[in-house]
Amino acid sequence: MTVRPLRDRRYVVETEGGTYVVALDAGTCSCPDHEIRGERCKHLRRVAIEVTEGRLPAPDERVGVCAVCGVETFVPFAASGPRLCARHGFERGDAVSDRETGELLVVTRVTDRRADEYRTDEGRAIEAYPTNAAYGAHEPVVEAVYAESLGPAHGIDDARRYGFPASRLVPVDVDREE
Repeated sequence: MTVRPLRDRRYVVETEGGTYVVALDAGTCSCPDHEIRGERCKHLRRVAIEVTEGRLPAPDERVGVCAVCGVETFVPFAASGPRLCARHGFERGDAVSDRETGELLVVTRVTDRRADEYRTDEGRAIEAYPTNAAYGAHEPVVEAVYAESLGPAHGIDDARRYGFPASRLVPVDVDREE
């Protein structure tokens, strides 16, 4: 069986016996086994296995491309803007290091705006800063706060945020012993 996602959150399953359309979220298949007998058919099971194993996007996802490395990744179906794969992605609260300065930062969020679209409070695009020249203008901007600015008076939500092209930041293993 060959299974491919369609653009409308369904899947096409090609077999020697025919080609069928599966709607995993609705639990339906166009094969006679499912339509006539009402049984959960092998096509539905196969699509479910492919999604569970991470080989196909879930019904609420689509195939996207990582803005840093270009590898295919699954993104929310309605997502717009640049996206990151698991290897290059960040989560709120992640400790990261700035490749240019080596300083420690904490991620507050990953935006859906590119470095050439995102504007600072001064009105400059992130990609326009000379220190960002080596990073992609097409990459999503990651907002982060400097770790040294955090403390009793300033938490992650009220410290000053800065924007960086995603590939400028490197994850830090805070549990690692030096």
